[in-house]
Amino acid sequence: MNPLKNDMINCPTVLTGMSHEMRTQMNAIVAFSFLMKDNSCTSSDREEFSNQILHSCEQLIELFDSFLDSAIIDTGNSKLATGTCKLDNMLDDLFKEFREILIKEDRKDLELVTEVQYNDSVEVYIDKNRVLRVIRCLFHNSLKSTKTGYVKIGYFYNDDVLSFYVLDSGQGYFKSKEFILSEDMNESLIQHNDTYMAINISLAKKLIKMLGGTIRIECNGLTGSGIYFSIPARMVSNYNINFNKYTSNMIAI
Repeated sequence: MNPLKNDMINCPTVLTGMSHEMRTQMNAIVAFSFLMKDNSCTSSDREEFSNQILHSCEQLIELFDSFLDSAIIDTGNSKLATGTCKLDNMLDDLFKEFREILIKEDRKDLELVTEVQYNDSVEVYIDKNRVLRVIRCLFHNSLKSTKTGYVKIGYFYNDDVLSFYVLDSGQGYFKSKEFILSEDMNESLIQHNDTYMAINISLAKKLIKMLGGTIRIECNGLTGSGIYFSIPARMVSNYNINFNKYTSNMIAI
């Protein structure tokens, strides 16, 4: 990935797209706020308008956060915060968050499928927050391009490599492929006018590179996406675990 051609701050198409997205969401917030004040507006209407306002606000915050995080990486001011993480429950909170999103957006025709192909309570050294950030970016892209069917998320561990996948039955494969393989964000945005997806995938790619990993994409079905990424994840040895427990016990005594 050419860093100069994927720099958020210096990509005019990204900045133009960001401006357009923000104006669109702000206009929606103003419009729904105006409708809520109408005397003919029912309680159910007000609840629906309120939900739409909340959704627009969340879209704005997510878009800006992804843009800002990507820009910070471009400046070289983002550092890894590696720690220990248990594999058997590392995505539990994230899965709960995603299910709540589906309920909130009334996505009754879309199912979240989760697969954890590792049941032992093994610990590894990773930057968990950045891994979760990558999966969150990929999930929201799948959500945007998948109206019905499923989004499947899972992971497995083998030989000090932790691998994740986000698969969907949507329509976004060719667009996602372009942004994942692209060496020039500006050209890709001209071809596919989707600032939201471009920023999310750009951030995911940069985070995976920081983590020392790799990313690839395959077609899932006819037009669905299958995105896979792997990162090095050294296992916490039993010796270290037992030594830490022994040390803790000695301190407690």
